[in-house]
Amino acid sequence: MTAVRELDGSEAGGQFVRTALTLSVLENVPVRLEHVRGNRPTPGLAHQHLAVLETMAELCDADVSGAELGAETIEFDPALESTTDATGWRGQERGHLPGGEYAVDIGTAGSVTLLFDTLLPLASVLDSQLSVTVTGGTDVKWSPPLDYFRNVKLPLLRRFGLTAACDVDRRGFYPNGGGRATLHLAPSNLEPIDLGERGSPAEIRLYSVESASLADRDVAHRQAAGALERLSLEDTGIELTERRESTVSSPSPGSAIVLRLDHGTGIAGWSALGERGTPAERVGEDAADAANRFLERTGERAPPVDHHMADQLLVYLALEGGRLRVPALTDHVATSCDLLETFGARLDCEHDEAGETALVTVESTVDA
Repeated sequence: MTAVRELDGSEAGGQFVRTALTLSVLENVPVRLEHVRGNRPTPGLAHQHLAVLETMAELCDADVSGAELGAETIEFDPALESTTDATGWRGQERGHLPGGEYAVDIGTAGSVTLLFDTLLPLASVLDSQLSVTVTGGTDVKWSPPLDYFRNVKLPLLRRFGLTAACDVDRRGFYPNGGGRATLHLAPSNLEPIDLGERGSPAEIRLYSVESASLADRDVAHRQAAGALERLSLEDTGIELTERRESTVSSPSPGSAIVLRLDHGTGIAGWSALGERGTPAERVGEDAADAANRFLERTGERAPPVDHHMADQLLVYLALEGGRLRVPALTDHVATSCDLLETFGARLDCEHDEAGETALVTVESTVDA
């Protein structure tokens, strides 16, 4: 009988819960999480975390306890059928996850993209295509906007073997949510991550979206104009290859902008959400300011990915090995590394001389 992994979330947030559940399925081992979201003002499972737990349980037909709002202790046992597979992601016994079609309603403006992020690594243990349609918030605070997920994260992960796509039926901004999107995930042979340095910046793509209720104010156009003026591309030599301004239906008024930079070795992205009282031009400028800070860091130790992507890529690094230069060893990155090591990953973090970035390497894959 596989021993239960005992995990303490007293110093972590929702990302800790999501990653722990993903690793539980990938390793096919039960977990017990105590002090869930212990460092948040309102600890325990909120709607979006409960939706992730219930979705993962349904996919695996898992045994679960603590699946209720506010729960601070949860137990999750995927109990997948296992087989010995010498070419599997661990090179040894692993679970096989059946595909299928599922529908999830978060019930609030809880993040659709964070639920999708939890599911993506499962492509490495899928037996057949998995499609999950989620209703909730597509562009909300504290999570990647939908255009970042579709146009930055998925294209980058496809470079390393992921087969995935995302269809959008409706956008959902805060506070009503009500957006609906579908993640299509196919069995994938993931490859080692190789993002140790940044190549020369090549092109910028821009995605600006507004709800139909804001169309008469030209919010999407003004966001894009604000971003491009602040970027001053004519001074950088970087070409704007795509500029997409969209008006979409949504139960709530809202807007978002995403910038994507393609460079020699990878993809980076930045985003900003519209807020009541904030001029649309300023929203675009905020995204551009983040991009400019990224571009200011040059040389062989310049990070190839933005700081949000750095944290999200660690699980793939642990699964298949490789190297990843992160912009900073943030609390999120440190917590993720500690969690991955609990599951057997062998991570090595080497700071540069100025202490501004860190190179995270994995010489061997996760091991039970």
